[in-house]
Amino acid sequence: MLTGSEMAVVDANAEALGVPRKQLMESSGHALAREVRTHAAPGDRITVVAGRGNNGGDALVAARFLDEYDLRLCLLGRPETITTDIARENWEALQRAEYSTTQVRDSAAFSLSDPDLVVDAMLGTGIAGDLREPAATAARAMNESDATVLAVDVPSGLDAESGTLAASAVEADHVVTFHDTKPGLDDLDATVTVADIGIPEAAELFVERGDLLRLDRDPASHKGDNGEVLVVGGGPYTGAPALAAQSALRGGADLVRVVCPASVAREVQGYSENLIVLPYDDDRLAPTHVDRIADHAASHDTLVLGPGLGDADETLDAVADLLARFDGTAVVDADALQVVPEVETDADLLCTPHQGELRAMGGETSEDWRERLSLVESFAAEIGATLLVKGPYDIVSDGNRTRVGRTGNAGMTVGGTGDVLAGLSGALACVQAPIDAAALAAYANGAAGDRVVDERGNGLVATDLLEEIPTVLWA
Repeated sequence: MLTGSEMAVVDANAEALGVPRKQLMESSGHALAREVRTHAAPGDRITVVAGRGNNGGDALVAARFLDEYDLRLCLLGRPETITTDIARENWEALQRAEYSTTQVRDSAAFSLSDPDLVVDAMLGTGIAGDLREPAATAARAMNESDATVLAVDVPSGLDAESGTLAASAVEADHVVTFHDTKPGLDDLDATVTVADIGIPEAAELFVERGDLLRLDRDPASHKGDNGEVLVVGGGPYTGAPALAAQSALRGGADLVRVVCPASVAREVQGYSENLIVLPYDDDRLAPTHVDRIADHAASHDTLVLGPGLGDADETLDAVADLLARFDGTAVVDADALQVVPEVETDADLLCTPHQGELRAMGGETSEDWRERLSLVESFAAEIGATLLVKGPYDIVSDGNRTRVGRTGNAGMTVGGTGDVLAGLSGALACVQAPIDAAALAAYANGAAGDRVVDERGNGLVATDLLEEIPTVLWA
């Protein structure tokens, strides 16, 4: 089952894989025409009520396959307001072929004309709530008619995110939906057909440009609404926490704070004036610092734990203690990863190991990415965490859903790119589920590296990625 927003991601990913949306619309329209033939005999009166989006576009395609019927096609609105190019192209094709079409610009002018079957193609999966005019009048007419009602993808008025059915929704007898079923369809008193329209399985497996549709920033948001990240790192190393923190800012977090030893705080602050540094008295993390850090962490959306901490015994004890107390979302990276399999925590963990670190955690890996996928998925389920296992193909899994990232290049073997990935994961986890945050972070980190290599060759350094991340995510 896919929600409407997930279906939009899959559609866009299919396009990124080389399957144009126009081709998918052609397949959807053909599937709709086949369903019409299932419920109507040649010569029957068919009324198609099409909206101005791609849902209506599917019906415009179907009209070309229904010449054996007494077909009437009604567009709700003016043709010049059709919202997508591909739907408009299909409307214009019907005009050039002189199909019988009408336009409804006023709900008072709407009439079904007593059909045997009516096709509801008014609204698709992106619309929720009570229907507006003229769709409300058209839906009422469909519900009061004796005609068989066939809905396209979902009945108009069904919220494809929550499965909620509006009071004014179309009462469909049959539904033809595409690629996968949608929330709420199983609860309808209607037969539901799921039509294969040629979207490859890879569109759900591989992280592609369509996944960027998950990102949305409220134009009326205030400081903090888009996430606050706490990076706990540094001591033996100063660059790692600074890279992670700067990456979190580039990934869209509003506020990023770095907790680090006082002995390196000045150096960490020196990397960027954008960082807020919270030092503690010592030269490395120890259990005596956990009380204070836990208080800080509780007021942040995401904790990024590990960059530059080192692997001293007292540091790893402190990491385990902090995770045991924390109940938010934590991105765990670098040396901190080794405590994850043994710690008991209520936190949602997003772990970002490379393959060597995965083995150290107790997981298994393989040179074949397909085998590695299965191994990572099993280990994620075993330890109850989301894993982002770095490699030529990044494997992301929470044990239930698994994604594969294919961006990135050999130039990114340089030190620091993993710290950038950890910080980016932390920023995205403020506003996304861990599995989606990890998938987006893997894609964006690798794509940023690809852009740098295209411009500068294999001499990239981790700081080069920081400038490219916003362009990848939002350009």
